[in-house]
Amino acid sequence: MARLLADRPADTLTIGEMARQLGHSHGAVRNAALTLVLRGEADQGGTGQPEFRANAKTAAAAQSAVISPPGTHSPRAQAATARTTITAAATPRQTGPIRRAGGQLYHPRELADLPDVEALNRLRDADVPVLLYGPPGTGKTSLVEAAFEDLLTVAGDGDTTVGDLIGEYTQADSGGYVFQYGPLVTAMTEGRALLIDDATLISPKVLAALYPAMDGRRQIQVKAHKGETIKAEPGFYVVAGHNPGVHGAVLTEALASRFSVQIQIGTDYDLALALRIDPRVVRVARNLAHQVELGELGWAPQLRELLSYQKTEAVLGTNAALANLVGIAPVEDRDTVAAAVIKAAGVKKIAPLTLGKQLPVSAARQPPGSTGSAHRGHAR
Repeated sequence: MARLLADRPADTLTIGEMARQLGHSHGAVRNAALTLVLRGEADQGGTGQPEFRANAKTAAAAQSAVISPPGTHSPRAQAATARTTITAAATPRQTGPIRRAGGQLYHPRELADLPDVEALNRLRDADVPVLLYGPPGTGKTSLVEAAFEDLLTVAGDGDTTVGDLIGEYTQADSGGYVFQYGPLVTAMTEGRALLIDDATLISPKVLAALYPAMDGRRQIQVKAHKGETIKAEPGFYVVAGHNPGVHGAVLTEALASRFSVQIQIGTDYDLALALRIDPRVVRVARNLAHQVELGELGWAPQLRELLSYQKTEAVLGTNAALANLVGIAPVEDRDTVAAAVIKAAGVKKIAPLTLGKQLPVSAARQPPGSTGSAHRGHAR
C-alpha cells in the first residue's frame, strides 16, 4: 500500500482504485490505508468516498514495511487486527455527500452513532451480513451503492432463477454454448460486495443456492458446470434488501437467520429539509407516514418521491409538482393524499397531473420566466 502511494506522489487514490491495482480485497485495502493515516504515513482527503495520497513519510514506510509470505495469515484475521488499533474517535468519518457509480449523490444518515456508509463498511470488515428493510424509495439501494465501490447487484423478483445468481450456458457467436458465470460467482471469486435487492421476492429454493457461500463453508458447487466448486475470496460480502408489505415479499426464517444484523430504513425528513425540499411537502409526507404507521393509510411519499417532487417543481413549477405528487399515489389513497396536500399547501383544488389546462393552485410558485396559471401544451 505504502509503495503504491509513494510511486504516485501526485495522485489521490480511492480504496476501489487501490484494491484493483494491488489485487487485494476492498476491506483489506481500506484497513491498510487507514492504518497508514493513523501512523501519519499517508494523508486522507475527499468529502465523500475517502481518497489517499502520499506524504513525506510514505516513502520510508514503503521501505520498512514487512510483507508476510502468502498463506502466513488469514486476510480476515489481519483486517480484524487492524480494526482494533483504530478507535471510533480516530477513524475518519464519511459525512458525504458521496457520489455513487451512476453519478448521483448520496447523503449519509446516522446509524449507531456513525455515518451509515461507515457502519456498513465496518460490518463488512467483520464479515457480518446485513439485511436492510423498509418501504420502497427510502434509500436502501442507494446506501449500499454509496458504501461499496466494488458492488454487484441482483435485482430480485419472482422469476429470478438459480442461473441468474450462479450462471448458465449461453450461445456463443460461433454457434456453440459457453458457461457464463453469474454475479454470485463473480463476487465470490473477485472478493466483491453483492447486493440481493428485493431478496424476499425470490423463491426460497433459489435463495438456498446462496447460503453455502454465506456460512462457514464459504463455497458453492456449480452443478450446471461440471460440479465445479467456487470458493469465496476475502472481501466477499452479501447485503440483502427487503420491502415489507410488497405483494409477494416473504421473509422466511431461513433467509432472516443468515443476516445477523437487520436495519430498518425509513425516510429521513430532517435530511429532506436540509436538501431544501419544500417544507410543506415534507410536512405532508411526515403526516401521511404517521397514518401509514397507524394502519389508516397504505402509502406515503418517501425520500425518492420527495426528491422527484423537487426536480419536477424546478422544471414545471409548484402547480404541476403538487399535481404529480397526488397522481403517483395509489388510487385507493389518492383522495387522502390530495386532502393533505390541499391543507398543507394552502391550495383550493388539486388533481393528478394531466394533459390540458391544470386546476388553479392559489399558492403555486411558477418556473422562472413564466406568468399566470401553469398549464401543459396539447399533444401533437
